[in-house]
Amino acid sequence: MKRLVPKHPLAVRWFHWVNFPLLALMVWSGFLIYWANPVYRIGWGEHTLLAMKLSPKLYQLLHVNSRLAQGMAWHFFLMWLFAINGVLYVAYTAVSGEWRHLLPDRRSLREAWQVMLHDLHLSKVAPPQGKFNGAQKIAYTMVVVMGLGSLLTGLAIYKPVQVNWLTALFGGYATARFLHFWLTVGYVLFFLVHVGQVVKAGWNNFRAMVIGVEVVDEPATEEPS
Repeated sequence: MKRLVPKHPLAVRWFHWVNFPLLALMVWSGFLIYWANPVYRIGWGEHTLLAMKLSPKLYQLLHVNSRLAQGMAWHFFLMWLFAINGVLYVAYTAVSGEWRHLLPDRRSLREAWQVMLHDLHLSKVAPPQGKFNGAQKIAYTMVVVMGLGSLLTGLAIYKPVQVNWLTALFGGYATARFLHFWLTVGYVLFFLVHVGQVVKAGWNNFRAMVIGVEVVDEPATEEPS
């Protein structure tokens, strides 16, 4: 027997689907800014494993070169929408009590380990799954913290004179930009893992974030004779 069970409130779905294009556009506009000074890399000393930049021909092919002013205009405009959506989301979860489903607890690390082993097919034991499992609680909480970090480091490099105290708090302009860049890389990695997990979880899980309910199977009960 199948029945519909409420899972995600309308407000949570709204904040989720508004945040998705906002974050994608912010990454795109940030890329338009980064091309002008692509200094970061993965490596140590003089040894570089991966330079965090594209070749000049690829920049031209993707049409992301020589668009610094456009990227800055879009980035700083979208920043306010991203901040407003984030503040409203945190306020809603705090007032509605949804934070109880999202914040990690003392069991979350153990559950996250079980989720990883199960996903890697190293364990056949399915991890406990409530509304969110331990791995999801940790990941979703970290994304909110990363969002705050992106906003603050972004302000520090956007207005380094007006909010010089904030820029100094992050160790100066160069350090704030460094942190801002790698937080963005973290978002991209989270997005890739998140999409992969959504595909793995199946249509029912995705549909719940669209319409707010999921279909659950319940054992049929015998009618009294």
